[in-house]
Amino acid sequence: MRSPIPGLGRVMVFLAAALASASLAVPEGWGEEGVQYGQVGTDVTLSCTGAHAGSLVQWRRAGAAALPEGSAIQQGALVLPRASLATAGTYSCHDEDSGLLHAVSLRLGYLPGVPFVSCRASDYENFSCSWTSSVETFLPTRYITTYRKKSLTGEERRRNKNGHVGPCLQDLSRPGTCTVHGSEFWSSYRLNITEVNPLGSSFRLLDVTMQAIIKPDPPEGLVVEPIPLAPRRLHVSWKYPSSWPKEPHFQLRFRLQYRPIIHRSWSVVETVNLSEVITDAFAGLEHVVQVSAKDFLDAGNWSEWSAEARATPVRDPATMASEETTTNTSLESLAEEPSQAPNPEPINRSDPLEKMAILVSLGIFAFFILAAVLVITILIWLRVRKHSKDETKPHNFLVAATHLKALPSESGCR
Repeated sequence: MRSPIPGLGRVMVFLAAALASASLAVPEGWGEEGVQYGQVGTDVTLSCTGAHAGSLVQWRRAGAAALPEGSAIQQGALVLPRASLATAGTYSCHDEDSGLLHAVSLRLGYLPGVPFVSCRASDYENFSCSWTSSVETFLPTRYITTYRKKSLTGEERRRNKNGHVGPCLQDLSRPGTCTVHGSEFWSSYRLNITEVNPLGSSFRLLDVTMQAIIKPDPPEGLVVEPIPLAPRRLHVSWKYPSSWPKEPHFQLRFRLQYRPIIHRSWSVVETVNLSEVITDAFAGLEHVVQVSAKDFLDAGNWSEWSAEARATPVRDPATMASEETTTNTSLESLAEEPSQAPNPEPINRSDPLEKMAILVSLGIFAFFILAAVLVITILIWLRVRKHSKDETKPHNFLVAATHLKALPSESGCR
């Protein structure tokens, strides 16, 4: 038989489960007897238990000659207006004969604030949440942590059971954390973290999707080793984090970063393997290497970097022999002609390829300089030649005019 109001049964079940989990987690007491809690900035009233109605009562404060300023006794009770943190202490009431009637320890603080909550899944079967208080209350504080599965299957709806609601289990060895075990990777959950102290409570609701919060632990067993006869290579290997289940359906990919210890910038390589060969290391320089992991399908976030591992690539035999020859030659010359000052010229340890690159660069530079000089020379020559032609034209015109003037006219010939 179907309920006349759809969803009402589910709501009632959820409320009942939440109240049941809350009632189990609500603390019964906040400490030893004889302690009273009050809120900073409010009027606090201390009752004198054991005093008879209408009898004269005296109040005293332990360790102080007088009561706080502004305090008043009303019908045997002590009223502390606008109490501050400094008002806290032990108070006692006495009868006319100074006999002790009652003593109370007053602790003052603030209401809880909404806690800051963050969640993370180090694998796809469990996730943990951590929190911190947003307000320093100066009072004992406890937390109620529960969760509810948001996306229910049809089977879960038909059964109408409470399996999707439960406590987020707190770890006493890690205060401020709780864990939900047996979570489903493709499901969404709503966390309720409630902060409670003697003055009241405050809570935060946080919706969690497993794919968004998955963040593996760093890879383990990082090993870096030099490769014999390979001056610029290092072999790096590592293992899956022990917290990640060994299942073929949920693999990890990895990110490797490395640098010489004398450099600040990192080189980064991504791989799906559990080992990698660095091919551009600097021979003879110590390198630092780290590795991190992420879900193979790019869900969630990268893990933190692993602990550092260090290794030094083997040195190039040719370079070592060249340095040894240079050193021996220098020692021989020093033995023959001792010098009073050290040689300011550094030992040339440059690579032959670097020398060749420098020579090629100088050749190209010289070619462009010669080409520029040649172009400038040709332009100057063309301009001079054009100028000389322009000067020659008027001179030829005058010669022609003089020649025509010297010829006899036609009338004279007749």
